[in-house]
Amino acid sequence: MKPSVMSALAVVLVAGVAYAQHPNVVAVPGQPTLILSSFDLALLGYTTEEFFISGTASSYTLAEPPSPLGVWNAESAATAPFTTRIVVVRPTDPKKFNGTVVVEWLNVSGGVDAGVDWNTTHREITRNGYAYVAVSAQKVGIDGGFSITGSSTPLKKANPERYGRLVHPGDAFSYDMFSQAGRAVRATDPVRVLGPLVPQRVLAIGESQSAMFLTTYVNAVDRLAKVYDGFLIHSRFGNASSLDNAGMAGGPGQPRVVKQRRDLRVPVMTVVMETDLLDSTIAGYHSARQPDHDRLRVWEVAGTSHADNYTFNLGSIDSGTLPIEKLAAGFEPTNQILGASLAKPINNAPQHHYVVQAALWNLDRWVKTGQAPAKAAPLKLTTSRSRCAAQSGARCEWTRPGRCAHAVGRRTDRSVVRRREFR
Repeated sequence: MKPSVMSALAVVLVAGVAYAQHPNVVAVPGQPTLILSSFDLALLGYTTEEFFISGTASSYTLAEPPSPLGVWNAESAATAPFTTRIVVVRPTDPKKFNGTVVVEWLNVSGGVDAGVDWNTTHREITRNGYAYVAVSAQKVGIDGGFSITGSSTPLKKANPERYGRLVHPGDAFSYDMFSQAGRAVRATDPVRVLGPLVPQRVLAIGESQSAMFLTTYVNAVDRLAKVYDGFLIHSRFGNASSLDNAGMAGGPGQPRVVKQRRDLRVPVMTVVMETDLLDSTIAGYHSARQPDHDRLRVWEVAGTSHADNYTFNLGSIDSGTLPIEKLAAGFEPTNQILGASLAKPINNAPQHHYVVQAALWNLDRWVKTGQAPAKAAPLKLTTSRSRCAAQSGARCEWTRPGRCAHAVGRRTDRSVVRRREFR
């Protein structure tokens, strides 16, 4: 056999091993370090468990320079050992399980693992019988690192005795670690992360920084890994994360704007908030817009900000049984976030989380039945920036006519969206 043929065969074999890797799974008794809610999930018929998964993860490299059209053909590169954790929230009664598992790429922008999409969609998850799995995919959540708050409380710092044995080789390996978490969900090994539940559909979800990583995962890794049945990409911007350790803003030589590849393998639902459209230090989503097609739906939601009052204050207490008076009080304007006082009230429009919940319901139905979600017209944009810049001080080059989309702006009544309108 010629050396070139042998080399090619070796690459195929190595790639095959990397892409088919199933991790070892160990149950970890006790309370996981992850904020889920301030109410008892057991009262909703749910149980919470934590597992460590370990194995060998692959990093990836591109066969050619990254295209702004998102056609990134990845190849397996280096390998490294890893041990990370997953947190499973599932129906206690198997009869209440709807067959769908929602796997979240935890957000680490605040220097700590955060289940932003659990917070956003937990009402849909718990009332309709989904199982939920949180994945510590990125190094910051385990070992610490950059944080927009200036401080970091990674797992090893929060509870060194519990999490000291975790090993994260770097974010270049996070994509394959996320794939292996999905495989652990489907596995029928002696240690089953879903207990008696048998998954029929496994959906990936992630918000903000996690959405950037999922954008790259879909463009470069999904066609190799073939783990997830659908993706909900929540609040992405115009760019995509790099395949190396450069992070969510991309690396050298990477396009500033990256679309979703046209030849998607499975359905992708993208939900974009009004402020996500705007340029800042990274490109806004307006520059990555593309038409819907048979595997892609994009919903842009008027009157919404990247994060809002529900994100910071209300989601953790919204159990579904909260008296309506307390729920309404939670939507009162406030400028208080995580102990800090803002110059203006944070966005308190209620539609953000309702639309994301509807998107999850629609994605699940799309994967299950083939019925695609309704199309939504994109917001109309203008290049006028004076009003927005005066109100927020941001680089608001694009905004909806006659209004500003900054994160602390008040909503108008016409921007309220009822959940059923998106079904």
